[in-house]
Amino acid sequence: MQVHRLGAPDDFDPLLERIGSARIVMLGEASHGTYDYYRLREQVTRRLIAECGFSFVAVEGDWPDCDLVHRSVVAAPDADDDPQRALERFERWPTWMWSNAEVARFCRWLRACNADRPAERRVGFHGLDVYSLWDSMQAILDYLGEEDPASLEAAQEAYRCFEPYGTRIEEYGLASRFVSARCEAEVVRLLARTRERAAADGADAFSAWQNAAVVAGAEKYYRAMVGGGPQSWNVRDTHMVETLDRLLDRYGPRSRAIVWAHNTHVGDARATDMTRDGMVNVGQLARERYGADDVVLVGFGSYQGSVVAANRWGAPAEVMTVPVARAGSLEERLHRMLPERALLVVPPPGDRPDWLDEEADHRAIGVVYDPSFEAWGNYVPTRLGDRYDAFIWCDHTTALHPLPAVAAPGELETYPSGV
Repeated sequence: MQVHRLGAPDDFDPLLERIGSARIVMLGEASHGTYDYYRLREQVTRRLIAECGFSFVAVEGDWPDCDLVHRSVVAAPDADDDPQRALERFERWPTWMWSNAEVARFCRWLRACNADRPAERRVGFHGLDVYSLWDSMQAILDYLGEEDPASLEAAQEAYRCFEPYGTRIEEYGLASRFVSARCEAEVVRLLARTRERAAADGADAFSAWQNAAVVAGAEKYYRAMVGGGPQSWNVRDTHMVETLDRLLDRYGPRSRAIVWAHNTHVGDARATDMTRDGMVNVGQLARERYGADDVVLVGFGSYQGSVVAANRWGAPAEVMTVPVARAGSLEERLHRMLPERALLVVPPPGDRPDWLDEEADHRAIGVVYDPSFEAWGNYVPTRLGDRYDAFIWCDHTTALHPLPAVAAPGELETYPSGV
């Protein structure tokens, strides 16, 4: 088993060697509010962009908000000249996931890196998630009103279909169970028209197409959410992989992608108890679509420290103490085995210690967190050797640094809470 002490960006050489020519690298996190995960993920990402020619970063965030950041880092006309200002405009709770000092620092570096590249080779920053129904709808209306008035009617029909439910869009999902309230037909027409328009090329046309795909995904998500069970989770992760597919096509046949998301999305669900509940995730779907040799999944974990989270949905962010890991957990084992900062490159089956193939609890902290639940919650049974291709260990972690932001209530998320 290859274990490498981490102290500087050059110490990630073994990970870059493992990545090799893989087209997709997914970098996880065990929580959305930990400085160390964001910082180490940034170090790996910088090297992948600067040394390995990766084309874009795709994150577990909303397309319209991330598109403001993308336009800034590629220096698009009329975009913010400082990516931090774009990040400060994020409003959907939990804003701190992306509107934080750590992401701002990376995006400023990315903008400077792109300044030395021709426009067609600039590295993008995009959102994969499905929640931004209203923002995406408004973006479509704005775009079609200027560029394609003939298609505007389809967008207006879709808007009117959702309008009775206002910002409480989950009520649409509830109503669709009992009355003929579905907006599927309007959304399909909208998606078809914007896809046709996107065939004419251009970044704005592609963004409109993606916003239409978000509206379609959101319509499915909210209908599935009210029914309970794993279906809404699966709709969301499938949407994220389909967005990744579109981005890879958009950037060209030689494009390469970096994904930033929670471990529960990145680590292959088939190596956890998620599959017993009928759940799939981004890492699993990407391996199935692109092949295991073309997808490298990197997990993160820690033993103790602090984290930014909230004690209930929609509550203000606060710094919380993360207690020492549960006895018998993966984190407790790694605490005993590894140095303070370490990279573990997973050997192939048959050439690795037995414990990598054994199931052990693996901590997963969402945006809603209660440390007192550690005794029975906050963990996902995991076979580390099958779930990840590499693992980055931080024995003691600290909380990240949110930017000032005005948060609007976020949509309810699926199990595990807030990831």
